[in-house]
Amino acid sequence: MKNIKLIRLALLISFSFAAFVVHAAEDIIPVARFNQIKNLAASGWQVKEWKGKADISLVNTSDAGQVLLLKSKVTSTGVYKDIELDIRKSPYLNWQWKVTKLPERGDVRSSSTDDQAAQIYVVFPKFPSQVNSRIIGYIWDTNAPKDSMLTSTKFSKTKYVVMRSGQNGLGTWFSEKRNVYEDYKRLFKEAPPKVGRVSVMIDSDDTKSSAESFFGDIFFSKK
Repeated sequence: MKNIKLIRLALLISFSFAAFVVHAAEDIIPVARFNQIKNLAASGWQVKEWKGKADISLVNTSDAGQVLLLKSKVTSTGVYKDIELDIRKSPYLNWQWKVTKLPERGDVRSSSTDDQAAQIYVVFPKFPSQVNSRIIGYIWDTNAPKDSMLTSTKFSKTKYVVMRSGQNGLGTWFSEKRNVYEDYKRLFKEAPPKVGRVSVMIDSDDTKSSAESFFGDIFFSKK
């Protein structure tokens, strides 16, 4: 299982050069407007399947309009979008999410239970990208304490920020905001390179359970 996780991280930071370039002259830099698109691939999002078949789709909801739905049943999957962004100029990552089912026993602090229903990653490529890139993952964990800042048990250059934990707030939409620039400096003790990718993921393969989550708009902002 550890090898599967390492492969997953390698694929997460394996970049194509057809990146979506954004310019930080605007106050808001959109990454995903799921309520405005008809097809994920056509809008620059690509599906990744590390274990099992992806169950990821655009769905219409009564409380939030069209959003991204991710389901997992002993699987590890996600979607990603390549971008190029100077995080110093647009340091804030903003997103909306809702979790309706957490993976049983999920806990990012252990390699044998490293499953989360909702994960959003910001990837900073550094050559060679598959072994040297830096990754920050903002997650909703089943057991790890909220506000924890942790290093991945699988890949030392992946750092986690536990945004939410456990059943509290399950089934409710939340709007989140993080200063990624400051998080990067705190976690890696260095100035960040440019952002190269944003990824949204779900997994329940380590715990052999299931999970479900929804994502709304994702964007970077100056303030």
